[in-house]
Amino acid sequence: MKAEAKLNDNISFNDFKEQILKDYEIAVISRECSLLGRREVLTGKAKFGIFGDGKELPQLAMARSFRNGDFRSGYYRDQTFMMALDLLSAKEFFHGLYATTSLEQEPMSAGRQMGGHFGTSSLNSDGSWKNLTEQKNSSPDISPTASQMPRLLGLAQASKIYRNVEGIASEKFSKNGNEVAWGTIGNASTSEGHFFETVNAAGVLQVPMVISVWDDDYGISVQAKYQTTKEDISKILAGFQRNEEEAGYEILKVKGWDYTALIHAYENASDIAREEHVPVLIHVTELTQPQGHSTSGSHERYKNEARLEWEKDNDCNKRFREWILENNIAQEEDLKALEKDIKKNVRNAKKEAWEEFLAPHKAAKKTLVSLLENVARNSPNRVFVEKVMHDLIAVEEPLKKDLAATSRRALRYLIGDTTPEKNALLAWINNFMQEMQPKFSSHLHSELPSKATNVSELKPSYVGEPEEVDGRIILRDNFDKIFEKYPEALIFGEDSGAIGDVNQGLEGLQKKYGALRIADTGIREATIIGQGIGLALRGLRPIAEIQYLDYLLYGIQLMSDDLSTILYRTVGQQKAPLIVRTRGHRLEGIWHSGSQMGALISLLRGMYILVPRNMTKAAGFYNTLMQSDEPALVIESLNGYRLKEDKPDNLGELRTPIGVVETIKEGTDITVVSYGSTLRIVAKVADELKEVGIDVEVIDAQSLLPFDLAHNCVESVQKTNRLLVVDEDVPGGCSAYLIQQIVEVQGGYQYLDSPAQTLAAKDHRPAYATDGDYFSKPSAEDIFEKIYEIMHEANPSDFPSLR
Repeated sequence: MKAEAKLNDNISFNDFKEQILKDYEIAVISRECSLLGRREVLTGKAKFGIFGDGKELPQLAMARSFRNGDFRSGYYRDQTFMMALDLLSAKEFFHGLYATTSLEQEPMSAGRQMGGHFGTSSLNSDGSWKNLTEQKNSSPDISPTASQMPRLLGLAQASKIYRNVEGIASEKFSKNGNEVAWGTIGNASTSEGHFFETVNAAGVLQVPMVISVWDDDYGISVQAKYQTTKEDISKILAGFQRNEEEAGYEILKVKGWDYTALIHAYENASDIAREEHVPVLIHVTELTQPQGHSTSGSHERYKNEARLEWEKDNDCNKRFREWILENNIAQEEDLKALEKDIKKNVRNAKKEAWEEFLAPHKAAKKTLVSLLENVARNSPNRVFVEKVMHDLIAVEEPLKKDLAATSRRALRYLIGDTTPEKNALLAWINNFMQEMQPKFSSHLHSELPSKATNVSELKPSYVGEPEEVDGRIILRDNFDKIFEKYPEALIFGEDSGAIGDVNQGLEGLQKKYGALRIADTGIREATIIGQGIGLALRGLRPIAEIQYLDYLLYGIQLMSDDLSTILYRTVGQQKAPLIVRTRGHRLEGIWHSGSQMGALISLLRGMYILVPRNMTKAAGFYNTLMQSDEPALVIESLNGYRLKEDKPDNLGELRTPIGVVETIKEGTDITVVSYGSTLRIVAKVADELKEVGIDVEVIDAQSLLPFDLAHNCVESVQKTNRLLVVDEDVPGGCSAYLIQQIVEVQGGYQYLDSPAQTLAAKDHRPAYATDGDYFSKPSAEDIFEKIYEIMHEANPSDFPSLR
């Protein structure tokens, strides 16, 4: 089905002419920013630059069709688009280049991301949602190529949910699902799996999404013939084109220098996606990259003279200028005057941004030099302190790093001094570090009173003789309460819908709540995570289910680079409270029994990692998370669904606290910390050790990120003076992290009479079958013997050698 081009005939010729000249002005401003931005990097004022030159015209066309409530999920060349929507000024562009640590001056990320990474603010200062339907929205960019695509899928699907699911309070998020999610990507990045997975998923889901492919025939230095079959992404995606009988995509192809064709294409795409909820791909060809890929190199190294000449002739700004003159929309002298003013204004914006960036540094430098002068005057190491001071004076354009490093180096020459001048310097250093560090470290997690770690515990309650049921029943009935209580909650994943997940933890819920809220997906973990991110960015409460913990590796890049950094990289301006649900531990086989917790702990800072030992604890974690608005990974114990548990009578209400350990058995001889499925084995062994006179204190970690905020583990170690951490990750993985937390962070080293030890799985991945599990992961006998060995070393007379 091909759509006919539509012209906007609701404006007069003068208005149309004014729009064209405004577009040209923005194109020239953006180009001038790119040119000056490159120079700022090459002169050392900025660290790196990657710009949108050569892509100005299609971005202007996209901006024309972008409406309030719409969302962008793009990449680092979309500066013209942001400028066209008045979401980025030239001065803000340069503040981003310089990494100014002020949201007022650099509203995208306060210097936390390199220039070219854009986003808007979705939240009020109290963490509540702004009315996203009254503003134009951009999700926060990330650098890894094509990683913006899976999130785009969720941003688009949100419109479908809002249009078709009743009962959701959608006033701030959608107007009947009429919003479009706009994605942008370079032609070479369409080679990534994330792109193809997203394209396929959006075609299946039929969501209002428009993908623009900016095609300049290169990917860094590599030509399209090495990137894409047939050198043409729209050609190889032709099978996705919808027709009268089959749903699919509308695929449009347009030259990037053809202004009127671009306007028509984007109007058509907007109408199709917005009204019909059909995804659209716009392949924008014959674009250029006048300054090459980035400031890391010159494109003259890999483009021949003929290509360079072609790019000069077909530069979209040049062709746009020629079209304006040919159609008598403006005269040559008018454009020259406009261009002259723009160059001057952009230079002034650059100058003002640099001066504003330097101003607080220069003021702090002046104060610090005065303090160093004072402290040097009476110091026996005066000559050394003055050398440090003069080195700072020589730095005409100081950075925060220069101030911090200089002041701290000076302290080396003041060891033993007790003068008031030294105390004044110390106070300045402490204040400076206290003020500066949050500019780079804040908002890893929520800093609001509603944060998940502030949600209080509500223990499970039981009336009379509790019913003993399979653990899956507790999860199922708790999810039932969640979906009843929160209309905005939804869950999706492989086998999550019709059969109620592989372990029947969602049994019967699709029939009750519908296929949009309890949904099956294809086998595509990356876009399952991406769906969740996009849905969460638009005010919904998604639970993305990954069938097994091992399969989480398909989506880990998105969880690490995107989800876990959203709050941080926007400095609290956007949030994505996605819950990722999976199951793992203690099954059989290399790819169904992994416990890659050490990797997850390293890669997912910014998310909560929760490891409940049973399904009652898991249900409590879901309830806690639903009362907050932060992302988390919940790992259910795979071998626990059929184990019997007492069924609480307060499902949907009980809450497991985050960052709190639980002592499940008190003891006096040794503290053993574990979690998940292994915790059950530890508890059983602790009972067996009583028979040989060893009294074990068993602590369930419950949550790994964060871990034991109240430092209860060190209180246990203070009593027992011995510590063993048991888990089924590889040696040096999660168990090493927990030892570091207890011994170093909590100060447990000072109470140990024996070395803190770990017992983990073997270095290899777990082998198949019951024997494979026994000889791969810590067994009951391994745990028994390890604890006995520790006690034997401490007291060989009471605990003779076991073997």
